[in-house]
Amino acid sequence: MADTNGAEDAAAGNAQPVQTFRLVAQYVKDLSFENPNAPDIYLNEGPAPQIAVNVDVQARPVAAADHFEVTLRFDVEATSGERKAFLIELSFGGVYHLAGLPEEHVRPVLLVEGPRMLFPFARRILADLTRECGFPPLLIQPIDFLRLYNEKMQPSEPLPSDDSILSGS
Repeated sequence: MADTNGAEDAAAGNAQPVQTFRLVAQYVKDLSFENPNAPDIYLNEGPAPQIAVNVDVQARPVAAADHFEVTLRFDVEATSGERKAFLIELSFGGVYHLAGLPEEHVRPVLLVEGPRMLFPFARRILADLTRECGFPPLLIQPIDFLRLYNEKMQPSEPLPSDDSILSGS
């Protein structure tokens, strides 16, 4: 049996909890592609489609302790002249294990770092989908999720309870 003088026990009591932020799983929650004017949209040479992209980020606790789901949602509408070229709705999710962070850091970590980690995968899905559907690949520019968070969130909002949803919009 080892002799201890209690200093190690005191140091262990003062140790900061280990901070964990780890992606456990990522997945497509919902994906919809509408091509309402096919095949005519491919036959008429018109102007290049004008594309509008809306992005939303949501997070919520899940049943497992210290686990949260972050959902990155894209709504894309492309028009060519007066006609819709295509519509895309993509909800791409990730489950994160988050522990040891001060409570005031949970929301920003989930709504900034969570979607930042998911974005490259969602971007590729959108590019591949548009290309496979006969359109030029949709290459979305990187998104500043910190700026998006700062624009959307009010610092005085309370943190969510277990059954509420955090939202970046």
